[in-house]
Parts: sequence; structure tokens; C-alpha cells
Amino acid sequence: MAPTSQIRFIDTALSCTGPFAVSYTDPDQKWLIRKHLISLIQNFPSLTPSVDRFFHDNGSTVNLLNVKGYLQVSHSTPRIPINIWLLENYPFMAPLVFVLSDAASPIHSNHPFVDSSGAATSPYLSFWSYPHSNLSDFVRNLVKLFSHDHPFVYLAAAASRSFTHPDLVSKQEAIDRLVGRLHYDVAAVRAKTAEEIEELAALEGEMEKRVVTATSIVLGLDREKKNLKRRVKEMTDEADVIMNWVGVNDPRNVLAAAAAAGEDRTEDAFEAADETAERVVNHLAADKAIEDLMYALDEAVEEGTVTIEAYIKQVRTSAREQFFHRAKILPWLH
Repeated sequence: MAPTSQIRFIDTALSCTGPFAVSYTDPDQKWLIRKHLISLIQNFPSLTPSVDRFFHDNGSTVNLLNVKGYLQVSHSTPRIPINIWLLENYPFMAPLVFVLSDAASPIHSNHPFVDSSGAATSPYLSFWSYPHSNLSDFVRNLVKLFSHDHPFVYLAAAASRSFTHPDLVSKQEAIDRLVGRLHYDVAAVRAKTAEEIEELAALEGEMEKRVVTATSIVLGLDREKKNLKRRVKEMTDEADVIMNWVGVNDPRNVLAAAAAAGEDRTEDAFEAADETAERVVNHLAADKAIEDLMYALDEAVEEGTVTIEAYIKQVRTSAREQFFHRAKILPWLH
């Protein structure tokens, strides 16, 4: 039997007029609310009716009946303070339920039926349908849910978060257990997905760095290709100049031209025109021979067949000799 004082409070609240009147206008609705509240406090004496101002999301406020108190789901778990609000369209609209937590009893993360703000939900609320749904049955369902999965973090919480004894359960309990299991499965998948996303983001960053490096290498190779093409053109032009010079100064061509003119200039291909020209030719030949010697010494050093000391000594000697020959040639070039 519900306490007389609480029944009198419910009757007074529903019949009150003026600024403190509750926001239920239909007499039949008030009768249903009274019936449901009395049944609730009879079955759960730890809950007490109250009238308070409720703030909607759009900023409007109304006076609504609500019940406050706690649920004791077992002797080994903490009590659960709750607040149930009956909205203007109750019982045709499901009530709003909040679990009241504090620093000493925080709500554990990823709870399937209570979010971090304390707002509670359940399959029973999701499928609320009057006249099949009422406050007493809802709170019984809530106690059963919280007995399987307590909303608060406490020492033995891990042991209470398992849905056991699956045999011979009611349809509602089977739905509740399925929702709980699906919630934790979804939470695990989300955590795994978030981890994979972080790994892929790190991989994307590494790939972007590699793209920048590869792009830099490709641009460098492109520049080198252009430089090589330019150098090939320059060498081709130089080769054309040399070929033209050889075509003009080749002794065979000179002799052929002389023969065509009736002149015998065979000896000119092997001997200088005079003694001075012969000295110049000899100095030029010696200069070129020293150039070939230095090139051969460079290759010998690279191959390791000549020591650095011997290389330096020979280069110094050859350079002095080359300088002598070039000094002899210089006056004749002017």
C-alpha cells in the first residue's frame, strides 16, 4: 500500500491551479498518471513523487511530475539514484529517465543503457506503447538491466557486466541482453576502427613524405636529362667542327687536291716546310705526348698501379717539361 501522504501529494499536484499547476490538462490523462504513480511507489517505496520545473531543449519550461529516489539491484552493488520525468504527453510518450551520478560513483564508459550525461534508455523505452507500457513494469525492467550491467564504476563492476543464464528468459529480457551485447560489440569495433584509422593516417603521412622525396628525385633526374641533352648537342656541334677541320686539313685530301692540280706534295705530308716549322711541330708533338702521359697516369692512379708519391713526382716533371715546350711554341702563335 502506498503511503497516504504521497497519494495526497499526487492528488494535490494534479488538482493544483495557477502558476504552480502541472502541465497535464486532460482529466483522463491525470487519472492514468495518478494510477501509474501510485502503482510505482507501491512497488518501489524508495521512489518519491515530486513536482519541479522541467527545461525543454528549446528553452521553454513546464511544471511536471517526477519521481526521485534510488534502485537497489543487489546487496553487493551500490544504490542507483534515478529521476523519472513524466512529460506532457505521458503515458502516450515514454518518460525521461536520468541516473544521478557524482564523483564518488561515476558512470562507466560505453554503458549500453546510460550515456555519460546520465540519460538512460532501454529497449522497453524505445518500444514504449500505451496501454502495454507503464512505470512499474519499466522500473522492473530497469532493475533487471542494471543487475546485469551496473551503470557505476566500482570494484566488482566487471563481474556484474555479464549477461548470464540465457535459458528460459522472457522476450523483453532476451531483447535487453541482445542490445547490451550488441552495444559492447559495436564499441569494440569502433575502438578497433579508430586504431586502424590512426595507423592509416600515420601511413598516409609517411607516404606523403615519400611522394615528396620521389618527386624531388624525378625533378632532379629531369634536370640532369636536360643537361645531358644540352651537352650532347654541344658535343655534336663540336664534332661537326672537328670533322669539317679534318676534312679540310687531312693530308690525304691535301695530296689529292695537289695531284689534281698536277703538283707532287707527297713529302709535305711527312716533313715540315722549313726548319722553324719543324721545331714547332716537334714542340707540339711533345706537348700532346705529355698530355697523353698525364691522362695515362690518372688512370693508373685510379686503378692503383701507381702510387700517389710516384704520380705527383712524375706529374711535376712532366708539367715542367710541358711548360718548356709551350713556351717555345708561344712566340710562333703570335
